Amino acid sequence: MRKITLESFLDQRKPLSHILYLLITLVVITFVALKNRDTMPFPNILSFGLLGLIQLEIFIFVARLIFKELNPNITGRAFTRIVLSRFFLFVIICFIVALVIILVFEYTATLIRGGDMSLVLDNFIDYEFSTWIKSTIGGLSFGAIIFIVIQWQDALKREQKLREENLVFQNETLKSQVNPHFLFNSLNTVSSLIHTHPDKAEQFINNLSSVYRYILENGQKDKVPIQSELDLLNRYFELHRVRDEEKIVLSIDYSDADDYRILPVSLQILLENAIKHNSATRENPLNVSVFFEGDYIVVKNNLQKKASQLKSTGIGLKNLAERIRLISGKELVVEQDGRFFIVKIPLLK
Repeated sequence: MRKITLESFLDQRKPLSHILYLLITLVVITFVALKNRDTMPFPNILSFGLLGLIQLEIFIFVARLIFKELNPNITGRAFTRIVLSRFFLFVIICFIVALVIILVFEYTATLIRGGDMSLVLDNFIDYEFSTWIKSTIGGLSFGAIIFIVIQWQDALKREQKLREENLVFQNETLKSQVNPHFLFNSLNTVSSLIHTHPDKAEQFINNLSSVYRYILENGQKDKVPIQSELDLLNRYFELHRVRDEEKIVLSIDYSDADDYRILPVSLQILLENAIKHNSATRENPLNVSVFFEGDYIVVKNNLQKKASQLKSTGIGLKNLAERIRLISGKELVVEQDGRFFIVKIPLLK
């Protein structure tokens, strides 16, 4: 049997939710009928139930509009301020809607009974207003608490998921840098340079240590200045350029580098992905370009797929896309047209 959660109960797109609302209304009607069986006529009880069902449907609809998902890239103080402002907005709107509903209901009932329409408002204020406002406040308070709890739980779930994604990201990033193949090539390059080009060997070691240091210092952060990411990308590229010489070409447009921030090590992942899956020769180099396009930074490379592709889980790109969605609420854009592979990363403020 499918488990009924609070989220599914509040999802008015599902017929089951409306059935549950009706069952709740019937339970309330039964309770009211038993409590007031000697003083409240049965037609009044039915009217009370119908009015309650209408208000329940409308209140939940209004709440789902107001208590929509928050941007995860906000501070705790901003989160509290937004939730409280939405709470007060919810209460005000629901009070107005509830008042309109009860007045329409009273006028309609008086019209059906053939009563004096001019006395409806006065009778409501004199005899029914206090009862109505008490019941409305009670219902709204209970409903508001439920929705605030849902909002808070949603934020905690996103924070927990982001923390887990960060751990996976750090692990995968470190693995990509410390894997035996990468270390073997790097150490082999250093060994060959020490005797022939000691100055280049020293520069290579400095770049290698800088890459590791950057990952260790920034791997746990949500965002870093774009300039520092581009500097890392250059150092990482230099490690490959020393080995591959002119087989790989990297061009970077720095025009908007001071205005934005970005997820740490995201550009390096994309450069590594391009090098891993494409062949590169001096005659047909792998060209990787990095440039800004609106609110995105774009990494574009020509497609020269290797004849024998290494088995890839694709976890690097998938993990990057998920972290971007959680932190910014935006999506990683991946395009491929047969000639180029293009990835667009949304920039952060």
